[in-house]
Amino acid sequence: MALTYAEALVKTLEKLGVRRIYGVVGDSLNPIVDAVRDSKIEWIHVRNEEAGAFAAGAESVVTGELAVCAASCGPGNTHLIQGLYDANRNGAKVLAIASHIPSRQIGSQFFQETHPEQIFQECSGYCEMVNSGEQGAVITHHAIQSTLSGKGVSVLVVPGDVATQEVEETRFLDSKFSNARPIAYPDPAEAADLVAAINKAKSVTLFVGAGIAGARKQVLELAEKIKAPIGHAFGGKHFIQYDNPFDVGMSGLLGYGACYDACQEADLLILIGTDFPYNDFLPSKNVAQIDVDGAKIGHRTTVRHPVVGDAGAVIDNILPSIEEKKDRSFLDRQLKKHAKLLESVVDAYSKNVDKHVPIHPEYAADILDELAADDAIFTVDTGMCNVWAARYLTPNGKRIDMGSYRHGTMANALPQAIGAQAQDRNRQVISMSGDGGLGMLMGELLTVKLHDLPVKIFTFNNSSLGMVKLEMLVQGMPEYETDHDHVNYAQIAEAAGIKAIRIEDPKKLREGIQAALDYRGPVLVDIVTDPNALSIPPNITWEMLMGFSKAATRTVMGGGVGSMINMARSNLRNIPKSTAQF
Repeated sequence: MALTYAEALVKTLEKLGVRRIYGVVGDSLNPIVDAVRDSKIEWIHVRNEEAGAFAAGAESVVTGELAVCAASCGPGNTHLIQGLYDANRNGAKVLAIASHIPSRQIGSQFFQETHPEQIFQECSGYCEMVNSGEQGAVITHHAIQSTLSGKGVSVLVVPGDVATQEVEETRFLDSKFSNARPIAYPDPAEAADLVAAINKAKSVTLFVGAGIAGARKQVLELAEKIKAPIGHAFGGKHFIQYDNPFDVGMSGLLGYGACYDACQEADLLILIGTDFPYNDFLPSKNVAQIDVDGAKIGHRTTVRHPVVGDAGAVIDNILPSIEEKKDRSFLDRQLKKHAKLLESVVDAYSKNVDKHVPIHPEYAADILDELAADDAIFTVDTGMCNVWAARYLTPNGKRIDMGSYRHGTMANALPQAIGAQAQDRNRQVISMSGDGGLGMLMGELLTVKLHDLPVKIFTFNNSSLGMVKLEMLVQGMPEYETDHDHVNYAQIAEAAGIKAIRIEDPKKLREGIQAALDYRGPVLVDIVTDPNALSIPPNITWEMLMGFSKAATRTVMGGGVGSMINMARSNLRNIPKSTAQF
């Protein structure tokens, strides 16, 4: 007996190892939902399809495998778009099933009619409409293979009536799908040019991003051979920062330490696996760039030495031809500067913090980092939580942190935590949620409760849109509509049936955080934090300074650096005794 398209689709997903679909049932999606009912796939009922897309993206980022979300026609599938933008930019392997109105009604301004095959074009690598059962089987293969190949999110637009059509020919769905990623080696001429530039330069700095995943060993070997400090973008933090004797911190709006100076002062800056967007923080005098995606070369600044290829493969290729540098004075100077800069901000989070009310968010983040599991997964809301994660979460090679680092949307942390936790209920998953982000998709607390996902939700509750406030201040604008009435999120969580802990006294922080982490089920910790604790960039322009002068009606602090100061101090031991003091 022939399968319907919906049944063929679900059986294909089962064969690929898909274990769950995130979405909201209803309307034109019902034939697919019915096929899921007869399968081994679990339906994760989210309260907003946006959250389903975020959750699927997070699951894929953690596992490296295909993840799936789905939505009904019209408003249902348009809700997907925010999470799909984020997943697409994060490189997640996500298949989105966007059901559609009956095919007979398309183009007639029917109830809930949209044109999803147009709407999703910009946030996907593959987006096509299923026009028949037979054609649907063919393009289902294409959609899945596209996203597994790293081409971005794939979207299948499925009219409800077409989902019930029979499929006689399934040879495309019988194909074996490839999830492998080829290694791109550099062009010999580009590699030789980079070698010559490195050998010529007296001082070199490496600035790395998420593209060095899997190439940590090679990056450290290169730094050792050419005595180069290593700075990183936020995306590269948990790949390179830990146990790194060349670390000089992070650049950008969330940055800290000597990274900016090391990049500006080097004879040659090498960007590796990063599309760092803030070009004001990058020099243009002599920059090299290594990226597997040639389209990213020269995106942000003038690049004089481009090399297209995988970071690890490129470094393996050029390392034997690079002359070892004997003079490490530039590296030592930057390491000393880094340690000194971090020392200067330690008091911002450590001085009398156990007495400060409202609670210093830096203090809360520091304790959370200390008590969290060695292999914890952190999901981080956009806004000030990004700052606290950048400065306080200590990577170790086993932890994972993720956020909307490229799309920059609010409300990502809780739904991403749902996806991260659903794929492994035994691993500790921590959502660092801002009160603004949590409030935006607060209904997902009901999803956490419904599926009994043991997510630990830490809400940094400052009754303020802190990052927006900072943006206004640096532009010289008085803050406006950034503060709002206080909300007791602990009471809301309790009403949803979730264990809740509210902390207003800093002396109770450690006890409360530990209790939450020890609890076996879902728990929300409502930490009342200081709305005046904002973070200024490590390198302030004259325009920023004038902006603060015009609009400084709040206390703006530099923020602390958590346990990073310990590594910076430790790295000073690598400096030969004969080196001049900084």
